[in-house]
Amino acid sequence: MEQKRVYKVVLTGGPCGGKTTGQARLCTFFENMGWKVFRVPETATVLLSGGIKFTDLNAEQAFKFQENLLRTMIQIENTFFQLGDSCSRNCLIICDRGAMDASAFISKDKWELMMASNGWNNVELRDNRYNQIIHMVSAANGAEEFYSTEDHACRSEGVELARDLDYKAAAAWVGHPYFDVIDNSQDFDSKICQMIECVCQKLGIDTGDRLRASSRKLKFLVKGPLPEEGFPPYQDFDVVHNYLQSKTPKLQARLRKRGQKGHWSYIHTIRRPKMCGQVVEVKTQLTHRDYLNMLAQRDDSHFTIFKRRRCFLINNQYFQLDIYREPGHPRCKGLMLLETYTALSGEELKRILPQFLEIEKEVTGNPDYSMFNLSLREEWNSTNKYCHTLHGPGEGAEDTSKKHHQEMSGSPSKKRANAANSRVNGVDRNGVDSLENGVNGLNGVQNGVHCIANGMKHDHVSENNYKTNCVGDSSEKVDDGICDNGTHKCGLQNGLKI
Repeated sequence: MEQKRVYKVVLTGGPCGGKTTGQARLCTFFENMGWKVFRVPETATVLLSGGIKFTDLNAEQAFKFQENLLRTMIQIENTFFQLGDSCSRNCLIICDRGAMDASAFISKDKWELMMASNGWNNVELRDNRYNQIIHMVSAANGAEEFYSTEDHACRSEGVELARDLDYKAAAAWVGHPYFDVIDNSQDFDSKICQMIECVCQKLGIDTGDRLRASSRKLKFLVKGPLPEEGFPPYQDFDVVHNYLQSKTPKLQARLRKRGQKGHWSYIHTIRRPKMCGQVVEVKTQLTHRDYLNMLAQRDDSHFTIFKRRRCFLINNQYFQLDIYREPGHPRCKGLMLLETYTALSGEELKRILPQFLEIEKEVTGNPDYSMFNLSLREEWNSTNKYCHTLHGPGEGAEDTSKKHHQEMSGSPSKKRANAANSRVNGVDRNGVDSLENGVNGLNGVQNGVHCIANGMKHDHVSENNYKTNCVGDSSEKVDDGICDNGTHKCGLQNGLKI
């Protein structure tokens, strides 16, 4: 029998590096595989949100604050580590920053004094305490146009200060045997996928090609009923989505509640219009209390979406089947959508799809199957809220959307009427090519292309320094990447190559 695993990973990095979104995506990924996931909150944010300001502290107070912060962090982490040890399942523990991050904010002499007075040492706090360290490079270093402080109550750093903090946070962990640096050389969704792949590689988990940079999110329409036999081992989750009132028509905000047997996790997602070819999306993990408070902002023009989400692995490919449930708009009755990430297309793609499901066709990028449009209370032919392009971050998705609606002549209301009438018993008769025509994925479509551009090329840490391999030449990517008219250059700072 395989021994239970407890894996402790630290997500660190400078401001606006993607730690919050990365934690949410990493959590969902491993929960879908049946792991128990614990998320250790960032201790500094907890304390600073209570009104503490570094600028108000003198040198002695600042030193004692850092010392007590580290003591508190260690105790909080130990609580989660003990829970992981007692858990009957494989357990992933995600730490929002770790013990060595504290060394980035005080001098070397004071750090050594703190170590000596508390009986601590760098080897125990850095090398032995955690299995893996992942540094998410700040958007201020390589993706400046995406750097923002508005989504973080405790973040006020300018770009230059953010770069300095990013460098110091990385330097604090130099020497850990498993230290990965995720930079901003590709789009943000690739950054998150690369981070998840780094964890999976260290654990020896085969993710197929779903986390490759060339992978894209594909969506397929499945015809019911579901077969009683043929499913491989799977995990079922109850999922509830609510759209929230937003400041502008082009901004989408939603809440997701996802759980099993009465135990829930909560995510708040904000999706903004395109910036430099990317749809900007920020995901934040919520407490139950925060979720209930934000639920009061529910947008009454949308139905609450109820789903049963079935996650399974077959042919070395990970799939997610969303089964829409009542109550909801009649357009969602009997609707089932299968999603996966892959770089395959054509016949290769057809071979890895689950043969026990009756897949009618691919609907990647088709706005008729976006959850935003499916949840609208009004009929599509009588509303101006139908979203044509925001849910298609890739170029192919937008082209499909435009073509789909250009083919429907007449006024906008007539176009929507034809779009609505084309759906019979939950099946869209227009849109993209069917599987019989090759099941060619729409290039450039990716799930949640987020708030900062990214990607990663890296080497593992040496004993005294680390390096990231930056992209030397600019390459302007359309819709699924970063618009960069300059170059990403490596600079040498105090012996560390950034």
